[in-house]
Amino acid sequence: MMHERTLGKSTLEVSALGLGCMGLSHGYGPATDTQQAVSLIQAAVDRGVTFFDTAEVYGPYLNEEVVGMALAPLRSRVVIATKFGFTFGHDNKQQILNSRPEQIRLAVDGSLRRLRTDVIDLLYQHRVDPNVPIEEVAGTVKDLIAEGKVKHFGLSEAGAQTIRRAHAIQPVTAVQSEYSLWWREPEAEILPTLEELGIGFVPFSPLGKGFLTGAIKESATFGADDFRSKVPRFAPESLRANQALVDLLGRIAAEKGATPAQIALAWLLAQKPWIVPIPGTTKLHRLQENLGAAALVLSASDLDEIAGALQDVRIQGDRYPANLQARVGR
Repeated sequence: MMHERTLGKSTLEVSALGLGCMGLSHGYGPATDTQQAVSLIQAAVDRGVTFFDTAEVYGPYLNEEVVGMALAPLRSRVVIATKFGFTFGHDNKQQILNSRPEQIRLAVDGSLRRLRTDVIDLLYQHRVDPNVPIEEVAGTVKDLIAEGKVKHFGLSEAGAQTIRRAHAIQPVTAVQSEYSLWWREPEAEILPTLEELGIGFVPFSPLGKGFLTGAIKESATFGADDFRSKVPRFAPESLRANQALVDLLGRIAAEKGATPAQIALAWLLAQKPWIVPIPGTTKLHRLQENLGAAALVLSASDLDEIAGALQDVRIQGDRYPANLQARVGR
């Protein structure tokens, strides 16, 4: 079975790799057939995954329902993380930041219903709402924990000062942000802050939204309902420039008898013992490939080789279009 990790100084123990469930319903093209999605989530449990990540906004609502359907019969064996922080325009397409206390409570009641559970193991604020002091947000979650509706508090894509202010009101168990071999910004400020405060870190998009698998070539095109069609980093000229990173991963993977995706995940696991990546997939063979990374140990010399080679790789293209970039790191 897969070994477990503890998120920071908390009591929350989870499998070393979790499953990010967003892509089953949202963000990367049409939603996966519900029964197929349920089967994939249950297959992950069978293979030792105990940590599942969803959010109210994925769909909206659809992903929580799928996760709830899949995990209700296995509830005692798993840890479920979900997120609040938005209201949705009249067509459910528009995402409006909203972390007012009454909205958090509405969101949590809806999530509990869709997830078919009486408690949320880890509740994240999905994005920082500049109109609501983080102390109010943390205080509301603290009350929800006292009421038994939530066990642990988390933040997603928050800045270091926000993390400190929230943690002073209600201890933060985990911070979730993008982190991978091609997005290393958290190393500057976020990881040192989390280490100091004893908070776990949950990297999403640990495979660079699929790029680090080596499956996305310069000629790749993305449908209008695929988020990557709007991301500067996935424009053809960026894909061409960034191929050097995938080539590097391919070389190291070949030496290890592994795949580029496995090297990318093993690299994250090697950074800190309190890091738990949550790769997502819709395919069983990719799930098995990703989980194989948990057994792959990179030596100090492997890590030195990767670090040295990375110095020669210049990553090109922004991670988000400007309107979404404005919501992170606050």
